[in-house]
Amino acid sequence: MFNGTFTLRRFIPTATGVAAVGTLAGVLTPVGGTPTAIFQNVVVPAAVTQAAAIAQAPAIALAACPILHLDLAPLALDLLGLQVDLSRVVLDMGAQPGAGNLLGNLLCAVTGLLDSPGGLARLLNQLLGIL
Repeated sequence: MFNGTFTLRRFIPTATGVAAVGTLAGVLTPVGGTPTAIFQNVVVPAAVTQAAAIAQAPAIALAACPILHLDLAPLALDLLGLQVDLSRVVLDMGAQPGAGNLLGNLLCAVTGLLDSPGGLARLLNQLLGIL
């Protein structure tokens, strides 16, 4: 059993799209075994789909501007012979433009930045900086 956290540090462009870079930290305890502390940098491939796919997501169905559907693939690690499997993570973002919705207006205006992995990585890193 693994009990820990993945801390997202940044996104990087890759030849096939975008990857999430972060740190995996926690304790891995095999059945009947000795707990092992884990602290490792990891790179997780991320799949970015067309904005039309976002419209199907119920959480942002009312959003006038689908922005991003980010699907972080499952991660399987072999840590000194111990296996760690992390589940898939999905992030859906949508923006609502209109009076008083400054961020929604801005994001709807710059959705074209998501068309290239480099622009997408920059935008995601800026969003991480805000959080």
